[in-house]
Amino acid sequence: MPRSKRDKKISLTKTDRKGLAWKQQIIEDIRRCVEKYPNIFVFQVQNMRNNLLKDLRQEWKQNSRFIFGKNRIMQIGLGRTKAEEVETDLSKLSRRLTGQVGLLFTEKSKKEVLEWAENYWAVEYARSGFKATETVVLPEGPLEEFSHSMEPHLRSLGLPTKLQKGVVTLYSDYTVCEEGKVLTPEQARILKLIAKPMAKFRLTMKCSWTKADGFELHVPDDINDDEEDKADSGQGEEVDDDDDDGEAMEQDDDEDSDEDEDD
Repeated sequence: MPRSKRDKKISLTKTDRKGLAWKQQIIEDIRRCVEKYPNIFVFQVQNMRNNLLKDLRQEWKQNSRFIFGKNRIMQIGLGRTKAEEVETDLSKLSRRLTGQVGLLFTEKSKKEVLEWAENYWAVEYARSGFKATETVVLPEGPLEEFSHSMEPHLRSLGLPTKLQKGVVTLYSDYTVCEEGKVLTPEQARILKLIAKPMAKFRLTMKCSWTKADGFELHVPDDINDDEEDKADSGQGEEVDDDDDDGEAMEQDDDEDSDEDEDD
């Protein structure tokens, strides 16, 4: 029996309420973390990969908490203005929640976190739209790492292949990509097939706030913290159902119940 328009409206209302409840939960989680942890960092992600972020969550879960969500929601959690901030100068952190960023709440010292971030990186496969960091050329000859059944797929990606005595073979040299040029989806797939990672996953600590020392900027920016808050006088902490700043990295869940898909 087809649904009536009224039934659809009820279903949509339930969905909206669930979304609003999730956003409010993130705000509450952030405020609990402000109370619990002595140090907070805003970090920026280069070449984000959900699977690597999930690994970090597990590695740090004993004494830290990573939170990702809509930037606007995280801003509300910390306080967007002097009037809203839950601790002195947290609004300075809030202003830096732009782009692909997240919050790290931790018991680890500022020195320890900054040294770790400076040295931590992981190499991952590049995606389409990424600028190639080197030129990759496959020489003419057999591609013995691929089974014969892969030959049609390789050919569909643009490789000049053929089966020669049951072995996948390039019948001419093939330039997969050129340094500095943007990768196409086909080029990104080929690089993954030939096990050629090119993207470096890193976290950059933009700024921090500690209960001992307050706010500190680690990456210079053009934000003037001395300017008077420009928020409307009527601006409160309400979260609209359609609140969406388009900056989400991944939804934040309890650390034991992540539902993010690995890339």
